Amino acid sequence: MKLWGGRFTKETNELVHNFNASISFDQKFYKQDIRGSIAHVTMLAKQGIISDNEKDSIIKGLNSILTDIENGSLEFSSSSEDIHSFVEQNLIERIGDAGKKLHTGRSRNDQVALDMKLYTRDEIVEIDKLLKDLLSSLYKVMENNIETYMPGFTHLQKAQPITLAHHFGAYFEMFKRDRSRLHDIYERMNYCPLGSGALAGTTYPLDRDYTASLLDFYGPTLNSMDSVSDRDYLIELLSALSTVMMHLSRFCEEIIIWNSNEYKFVEIDDSYSTGSSIMPQKKNPDIAELIRGKTGRVYGALTSLLTTMKGIPLAYNKDMQEDKEFAFDAIDTVKGCVLLFKGMIDTMKFNNERMAESTKHGFTNATDAADYLVNKGVPFRDAHSIVGQLVLFGIANNKALDDFTLEEFKNISDVFEEDIYDAISLKTCVEKRLTIGAPGFDAMRKTLEIYKEYLAK
Repeated sequence: MKLWGGRFTKETNELVHNFNASISFDQKFYKQDIRGSIAHVTMLAKQGIISDNEKDSIIKGLNSILTDIENGSLEFSSSSEDIHSFVEQNLIERIGDAGKKLHTGRSRNDQVALDMKLYTRDEIVEIDKLLKDLLSSLYKVMENNIETYMPGFTHLQKAQPITLAHHFGAYFEMFKRDRSRLHDIYERMNYCPLGSGALAGTTYPLDRDYTASLLDFYGPTLNSMDSVSDRDYLIELLSALSTVMMHLSRFCEEIIIWNSNEYKFVEIDDSYSTGSSIMPQKKNPDIAELIRGKTGRVYGALTSLLTTMKGIPLAYNKDMQEDKEFAFDAIDTVKGCVLLFKGMIDTMKFNNERMAESTKHGFTNATDAADYLVNKGVPFRDAHSIVGQLVLFGIANNKALDDFTLEEFKNISDVFEEDIYDAISLKTCVEKRLTIGAPGFDAMRKTLEIYKEYLAK
């Protein structure tokens, strides 16, 4: 049975039915469809459009469908065009003519708009929770590594000494912004389209404010044409999810580099690594690589939906059915990647000694050596040149600045004294960077207090 069959004299061609049908993927929001229908008939009864007995019968039937789907006794049928048809057909079979009143004052256009909003809203809450759990893991690493030295990089070249806590803090900020974006999307999208009809509302005396309140929306949408054709919130979500994946991918890229034989900054746990079928010595960072690879998949969903929507006139058009598979796949991909990434971080081991040694031998304290000379009265441009000569000598003799003798310092500039060693020690280089947001120990502790309060909210 089709919800629209009365006007047609021929059965739909099977290929056309299969091409047109969405039940294979929109079954994903059966809960939202049933919840929306319960709210709708509750409002219909309140307005006297259907009787209380009819309402009670419909709600009982809808709840029985929900129960049977979830316990596996009711399977989705490919003969149904979509989840809306599936639910309504089963309802009529169970309760008879009362079920035919479910769709009063409603179109599939505003129904699917509602279902997609309810589903998206639920998923935003779930993704936000996963991101908060990931931030808690990052916080623990930061808390335990305020004095774990490592090189900071620009252009993938060692630049200045920082700490592992400071490096992880950069990603804490990124994922914190991701949560903020999700919050903004939730706030903007949380208005109820149900009651908009196909595009021009309805002649029935619906109470759209009441329906919106039953479904925890802030209120009804204010233009029925926009209500059924709006997918901005999905585009915004896919954009936000693309940014989440970009952040995960950047982090994964660094972990892959740190895990390499040349760096050995970290060791990924065996449970988050794989081996080679031919090279027995290999331990590959496949999870990090797959997350990095799946980033393009989420980008593709965003590009596809933008392309789908760009030429659609008002109001609803069947093209918009294409939004679901893009969104479902992107949401599932991001949830899986965040969860796996957290597990990888939680089990990863850090080679603190290796990171500190790499910091020393990367001349990351060269800027501090120049600052030392400036504080002794040497013009900065001259100080820059002097330290450049020190670096050349260190490279030629495979020596870190910390390992120079005082005589070797003085051979290049008489200004150097015994206090140069304290000035360029990793501890000093990091400690004296005290501005908020810097890697200095006191600054980092202040930042961690802010993060602790943030996570406690």
